[in-house]
Order: sequence, then structure tokens, then C-alpha cells
Amino acid sequence: MTNVETKLDDKARAEMLEIVARYPEARSALLPMLHLVQSYEGYVTPAGIELCAEVLGITEAEVAAVATFYTMYKRRPVGEYHVGVCTNTLCAVMGGDAIWDEVSEHLGVGHDETTDDGQVSLERVECNAACDYAPVVMVNWEFVDNQTPQSARELVDRLRAGEVVESTRGPRICSWKQAERVLAGFPDGLATDGVAAGPASLTGLELAHEHGWTAPEGGQREIGGSGK
Repeated sequence: MTNVETKLDDKARAEMLEIVARYPEARSALLPMLHLVQSYEGYVTPAGIELCAEVLGITEAEVAAVATFYTMYKRRPVGEYHVGVCTNTLCAVMGGDAIWDEVSEHLGVGHDETTDDGQVSLERVECNAACDYAPVVMVNWEFVDNQTPQSARELVDRLRAGEVVESTRGPRICSWKQAERVLAGFPDGLATDGVAAGPASLTGLELAHEHGWTAPEGGQREIGGSGK
């Protein structure tokens, strides 16, 4: 392995092999393995790429191709708390751009940048997949709903101060590395903590029950008489 200092030790290698054992095809384990690398290193380091390639028996170029394709994998250090501000259509209309401007100016960092104290990194997110609670901010992949410029500013200040912060739907916000370990497939036992779904998310289900609406049965409809 590269001579650059790395936190990827024998335990990390053993955990990668444990991840590989979950899949019928070894290379299918690459995505959670990259999350595991981030749980140790904080981001996808050259040493992490090298170890993934070695364990899977593929080239470093193949690993790097995946690591650079998905924005969830970071190629430089991120903060203890990675804050993603959604500025896609609905969030933008509801104030997402104003939230971004406020937080970016307050922290003194831009997209994919980290504060000097290493506590908070900032990302302009294309979509947080939570339109029913727009505008939404995510911290280490946990939802913080219905934000305003002021509340988002207070949020990052609390994170930098080391306060315990609860997500809107889900458990309390943990560190970046802890969240990455969960995504690698090593649960922290907190998955059922907090609110799983809020009223806005359940409105469609309630309307369906009220009107007796159900999904069509029988799977995908065949096209044409021959079914081809």
C-alpha cells in the first residue's frame, strides 16, 4: 500500500472482506466499501482506492471511476458535519437560495469547502429528496426540514459549538465518520430513533385510504398482443 499516512489498518481490511461476503459478486461491494473508507479517512483517499482495488481484485482506475461519479464520495477532507443545502426547484422557490447565501457568507466557505476549524463543510445539493418539507437542509445525510436563513445559520452555529442537534425525521445528528460507517452497513442501533415520517409525507397515503385507492394488481402491463 502507498506510503502516505493512512488510518486504514488490518481492522479496516477485515471489515471490507466482511462487506464483500454479503454479495454474490465481489465488485458489487464497492459502494459500501467506499463509505467504509470515508468512515476511517474522512474522504476517499488514494490509500482507500488502493485498498478497495486490492481487496476486490480490480484496478485502481475502476475504483476511482466510481468514486468520482457519485457526489456522496468526497475526494478531499470534509467537516465533522457536512451540510447540504438544497437549491433545486421547490426548495429554491421556498427560499433555498437565500439559505445558501446566508450560510455560505456566515461560514466564509463555498461549495465543497470546509471551515478552517474543520467542523463544517458545505455543499450545494441538487436535491435532498424531501420536497414535502422544503426548503430542506441535510447534515451528514439527516433531514433538517422547513428551514429559513436564520434557522440554518443557527443550525451551523450549534454544530460548530458541539451541541447535540436532533434531526427533524430521524435520530440525533452524528459525526460524518459515524454516518459513513452506517452507510457501509455497520448499524449504530439508532435507525428507529426519532420521527420516521411526518404528516406531509403521509398525506398521500391518508387520501388513498380515505378514497379506497389501491395500486393496480398484476405487475407491469404487457405492451402489444404478443407481450413483446
